[in-house]
Amino acid sequence: MIIKLISGALILFTAFMGIKHGWQGLTMKPGDTGPEADLFAKINLSQGVSKVISVLSILSALLILVPQTFVVGNIINAAVILLLMVLFLKAGEFKPALIEIPFLLIPLLLIFLKHPFAQNI
Repeated sequence: MIIKLISGALILFTAFMGIKHGWQGLTMKPGDTGPEADLFAKINLSQGVSKVISVLSILSALLILVPQTFVVGNIINAAVILLLMVLFLKAGEFKPALIEIPFLLIPLLLIFLKHPFAQNI
C-alpha cells in the first residue's frame, strides 16, 4: 500500500513537472529572459528543437498517467532528460547537468515501482 502511494505521488509530481516545463518551453519567445530561456540559450538550441523537446516532455507526462503507456512515457521522459544532460555537459554547463540527475532517476524508479493502478497479471 505504501509503495502504491509513493508511486502515485511520484507519478503526479512527474506529470505536473513535465506539463509545466513543456508548456513553458512551448510559450517561450525568442527574446525571452528567464531561467529556462537562459539555459536553452547556453546550450545553443534552436526554437524548433526546443519546441520538440517541450512537446516530448508534455507527451511523456500524459503517457505516464495511463497504466498501459506508463513504461513508454517513462522511457521518453528519461531520454529527454538524458539528452538535456548531454547537451549541458557538451556546452560546459556542469551545474544544470548535475541538477538533472535526480530527475533522471525518477522515471527509472517509477518503472521499478510500477503504476499503482496497473493490473497484476
